[in-house]
Amino acid sequence: MGPKQKKAPTKKKITKAERLRLLQEEEEKRLKEEEEARLKYEKEEQERLEKQRIEREKWNLLEKKVNKYECQLGCYPLLHWGCSVPSPAFTACGASPHMCFQDLERRSEELEELALLECCFPEAEKQKREMRVLAQWKHYTECDGSPDPRIAQEMNTFISLWEEEKNETFEQVMEKSKLVLSLIEKLKLILLETPSCDLDKSTVLQYQGSILRLQELLSLKVNVATELLLRQASNLADLDTGNMEKIIKDENVTLYVWANLKKNPRYRTVKFSQTQVGFEIPRILATSNVALRLLHTHYDHITPLFSTVVTEEKHGSIVAENFKEEERTEKAVPEENVFTEEAADEAEQLKAEEERELSSIPEEEVKFDPTVDTVTQKISDPEEEESQTTQFELERKLLSETVSAAQLSLIENVLEMPETLEPYEVNMCHFAPLGGVYHLEILELPPQSKPVKGWVLAEIRQEGLQKFTYPPENTEEPDPESAFPPIEVTLEIHESAIFFEDPQVVRWDAEGKFWRSDGVTCVYYNRENRLLTFSIDTMGPVTLIQDAHVNMPYQSWELSPLGMNKALLMVTTVFIELQIHIKETHCMLAAVKLKGKSRELRVIGKWMTPIPFILALKEAGLNIFPAVYSHFYVVVNNKVPQMELKAYRQMALLSSAFSFGWSKWNMVCNSTRVVFRVREHISEEEEQNTWALLMFSGDRAQMLKMQEESDQFSETLREGSEFHSTLYHMMKDFASPEATEKVRHSNCQFIDSVCYMLLSVRVLSYS
Repeated sequence: MGPKQKKAPTKKKITKAERLRLLQEEEEKRLKEEEEARLKYEKEEQERLEKQRIEREKWNLLEKKVNKYECQLGCYPLLHWGCSVPSPAFTACGASPHMCFQDLERRSEELEELALLECCFPEAEKQKREMRVLAQWKHYTECDGSPDPRIAQEMNTFISLWEEEKNETFEQVMEKSKLVLSLIEKLKLILLETPSCDLDKSTVLQYQGSILRLQELLSLKVNVATELLLRQASNLADLDTGNMEKIIKDENVTLYVWANLKKNPRYRTVKFSQTQVGFEIPRILATSNVALRLLHTHYDHITPLFSTVVTEEKHGSIVAENFKEEERTEKAVPEENVFTEEAADEAEQLKAEEERELSSIPEEEVKFDPTVDTVTQKISDPEEEESQTTQFELERKLLSETVSAAQLSLIENVLEMPETLEPYEVNMCHFAPLGGVYHLEILELPPQSKPVKGWVLAEIRQEGLQKFTYPPENTEEPDPESAFPPIEVTLEIHESAIFFEDPQVVRWDAEGKFWRSDGVTCVYYNRENRLLTFSIDTMGPVTLIQDAHVNMPYQSWELSPLGMNKALLMVTTVFIELQIHIKETHCMLAAVKLKGKSRELRVIGKWMTPIPFILALKEAGLNIFPAVYSHFYVVVNNKVPQMELKAYRQMALLSSAFSFGWSKWNMVCNSTRVVFRVREHISEEEEQNTWALLMFSGDRAQMLKMQEESDQFSETLREGSEFHSTLYHMMKDFASPEATEKVRHSNCQFIDSVCYMLLSVRVLSYS
């Protein structure tokens, strides 16, 4: 047997006194730790409060230095208590008079320098006016045979000559329609691009009348050509079915025509060859002498052009009143620098009276005296120069105010929500038609031409092409819905239109002149093949609509320079990412990414002026351009229009040298301030600067100490910075000399184009 194992030593029992001692030591240790933690917290809290006090004092000092009204209205000497002698040491705002006058002088200098930089906007408008005149002269010298849409006589002659042309085939009408559509687009652009002050009411009515006459004549010519085609249906009949089908297309129009020659009751499915387009017709149509026409126009001549929620005159008056009110709140300008229209009128009247007096002097009383003439010339030259300078300053001031009011009208919001009168009426402020118009029609088949002894006999009806009423207005059928069921239609949606949601089908109400959503059922959309199938009760024009604000609000945006007088505007939404290049007077869609994948569109890579560019993007379904009523349908942080306008104008001035970007803190601010990221742009070879946050209220710009990644919003200023009256002077404190030179030498047309795009996209309110 092995040795016995030793017993483990037993633990010594702790006495009651030792236990009390240990507990007392633990309690003393705990109290000591709590005391140390309390002292540490009090020290940190004291440091935090001291830091806040210092920041508050610094903030108050800066507030007093730059506050316009405190400096202007509060900078008066304070009286000593019980003494009538003013104290020269301090003013009511707490700063010395010398300091206040320095701040006023600096603010005045900053605003004057900004005014000089913003002279580029009226200069750009002046150049655009010259370009419009030059374009009109160029059209006159080209003599290409096309009429000038601005001249009523030429348009009347063109329309009258085309009305006289008879028996045009559909191909000939389509060829002529290219010129007609071009004239319509030119007239629309003239109305959109020309400032309202340059167009009187009679001219606007003339252009609108020309547009309507061209649209009506084009529709009439299409009907006549269709009738001519249907007269020859028996000669164009298909050998297999015995019926006629025809497809004619170009870049603007696609025509599908089917003529029921055999009247076979079993032939109820109409499908055009090599397409998926077709109809499912009821028995009554399969046995009737009818023809089906599907005319797909990529343009929309159905929706009224000039019926808007807020008329241009009313909206313009609202904008003008707001702009004048803003001007009244601005800093007072010395009277000697203000040139009013009344002063100009008085000067013109005096000048006219002098001319009349001079003309009334008899010729025999006028004697030549070289001495007097020389003296008079020397005296009159300075007066004439001063008068010309005054007139020039007045014209520039009026043009500047006109441009500012026009820019403000782009971001003004209407106050009343648009209402629809009918229960099924489509609210065209909320939705937008997309993909053109599909004209679905059942036509009576005209008498067929017959060859007789080398002649072709054709019966021509005086009433022309007639529509077949389906369902009949008066019927004795006990169950008309089963006897005249809806017609099933299958359409191919053109690739030029992007639908982010399943499209809605609406039909045109010819009596009420609006789109309505009833009467269309069983809608099915095959997204992969871009096929749309639906049933419709009554044939007529239909279109597809989509929420006009499906891409709003934006998730992010960025404006970056691409070189001198070149910029890139990137806008990211829930569905897409758009890259827009801006170069002087033109814009181009560089790329479209849909769910991370590039999408090819016809509009990509085409340089256009801003307004045609915006229209092209809307027609493609890429609507990132809020309207005056969009704030009713999008949850956004609407900014004060005057402040937003100032921000866009000054961002455009800096766009050649600085990048601007979206900030999540912009939604935290109220409507009177905006927050965005900014940095100086360096060449692609060098490492870019880090983003800084900038807050702007229209009259004050400040660089924030916080970063985009911060947890809480804080208005604390960045160390080494101070308040400025403009974005330009705020960035000038940190900018390199090269960046300042780029800003000063930017092209006025480029700045104007960037500003117009920012005003149209409204990145500060809709992101």
